[in-house]
Parts: sequence; structure tokens; C-alpha cells
Amino acid sequence: MTAALSRICSLTPRSLAAGLRISLLIAAFTASSTCGALIYETTSPYHHIRVVDDHGIRTLYFDNAAESSMSLSNNAGGHFEYTEYFHMPWLWNTQICEVLMIGLGGGSTQHAFEHYYPDVSFRTIEIDPAVARVARDYFTVRESDKQKVEISDGRVFLRRSRAKYDLIILDAYLSGRYGSSIPQHLATKEFFELARDHLTANGVLVYNVAGTVSGWQSDIVGAMYRTLGVGFPQVYLFPVTTSMNVVLLATCSPVRANLDGVRWRAAQMTQARRITIPGFRQRVEAFRSAAPANASRCPILTDDFAPVEGLSGGYGNPDRTRSP
Repeated sequence: MTAALSRICSLTPRSLAAGLRISLLIAAFTASSTCGALIYETTSPYHHIRVVDDHGIRTLYFDNAAESSMSLSNNAGGHFEYTEYFHMPWLWNTQICEVLMIGLGGGSTQHAFEHYYPDVSFRTIEIDPAVARVARDYFTVRESDKQKVEISDGRVFLRRSRAKYDLIILDAYLSGRYGSSIPQHLATKEFFELARDHLTANGVLVYNVAGTVSGWQSDIVGAMYRTLGVGFPQVYLFPVTTSMNVVLLATCSPVRANLDGVRWRAAQMTQARRITIPGFRQRVEAFRSAAPANASRCPILTDDFAPVEGLSGGYGNPDRTRSP
């Protein structure tokens, strides 16, 4: 749901972080106002929620951070680019049938999977009932035989469930003292072990992290990479080209992938029309198999020690998306 750099009229940095360029600061920190028409506004125990329409695009904001966007003329379009990296797991598991996503937002990924993979069963876990209502009323999210939404904490749901999934997608953020960050209990070694135990033999987990491989919020990216590596045999990175996001991909398969192999599989799947989402092969080029340079210096996050807010830099509420 969250990404770095979005449609903003004016931005107010809360503090100047040493070493960051002024342009990055302006793009990354809390928006004092947003462009467009305010369609809906409410406050829940988790977020201050706003829905804003601007030039044919509807955007969902949590606490001044852009979470999701949708074209008003096509609910499968107008989304933030980082969500398109959630399709990369098909390169590791060509038989995805059951998907679990933690975090609903405006339903960008739900719409995409419904459009491109109508036979896939997709279950979403969302902790905030207000978000589910907004997604239904303003972002055309509808439940069906293949699309289900359940109000629950993601970790609690997994602990109580015996179901197995071919793909688990994590895109959840909460507001804290220093701005938006990944919920601590969804970022630890123990949580990833729990998630792994709910994956099928060839299952894949993907996680959207607001940050960069080197630079802004690279510590949280390095820590998440290292922590995932405790529970999964292989972890890869897809730095997003149009925003400050990194999508981490962890596999149950121990076989190490490389860029040539990933390119070949992408070519095969697109030529066979198994994957039809535009730009898929171009986005494969973002694939990185090497660990972030700072990974060895970053902590393994545990239930006893998970300083997620500190690792995220304490820079305030980054508006985490710039959509093309």
C-alpha cells in the first residue's frame, strides 16, 4: 500500500537529515496539503484516512502518505508502479492458485490479480475495518468466490490458520511516533518463520519496503533482507525505478536464481501469454540477487528486538510513491 514520492502540492520537512539532497527531502517528507478534490475523510484507530480525486486518478491517503491510487476510468489502472513487482513470483512458481495478502489499501493488487489471473483465489487480511469500507465504497473492491477480505491482524490470522498459500504478499504500514513504518510484529524472524510454514513447497513471499538499497532508509531494507534470510533459503531484491521502494522476494526453493535465468523465464511466460501485464519483462531488469552492501551491519529483527521505526530513519511521514 505504501510507496515513496507521490502527487503532492506542497511538502513540509520536519527535519533536515544530513547527507540527503534538498530535492529528496522535499519529495520524501510529510505533505501539508494534497492536490485535487477531497471526496471522503475519516479517522480510525489506525489512520487518518482521506480519498482525493485529481485529474482522473483517485488516491487513498493514510496520515498524509499516499497508499493506493486508481484510475477512475479503469480500476485495474492508475496504480503505483511498485505493486507490479508483486507479479514477479510467477517466475518462481508458475502454478500459483492460492494467494494471501496482508494489507488492503485501495485494492490495487486485488484488482490486478482479478483482472490478469481470474482463476486465482485471493484472500486479503486487513486490520482496519474503516480501510475495508473505503476500499469497497470508493475503490470498487468487491468480494466474490475468488476474492475474500477478512478483518484481522495478519499475524493472528496466520497463527490461527492451517491453510497453505502459493504466494504471500505483505504491504502493511502503520503510523507511529516518527511517521509510517512497517508493523514490528510483521517484520521479525518469528513472523517470517510463521509465514514460511503457510507456504506450499514452491511458495514465494514478497514484501514492499519503503526505502532504497543504498541511501534513504537503506537500514530497514538491509534489516528486512537479513531477517528474511534466516527463514528462507533465497532472498532477492527489486528496487523500484520510479519510487523509493524495494520489493523483497523470498523463496522456499533453495535453487539460486540469476538475471539470465529470470529473463529467460519471463520471456517464456510472456510469449506463452501466461503473463500479460504490460511492462513485465522490462521490470525483470530490476532483479538483484546480491545482498545490500549494508546487510551484514543490519540487525536480524526478532520479537524481542525489532527497532523498525529507528531503522526507518525517523524522518517523518514519507509520502512513499511517485506513480508514472
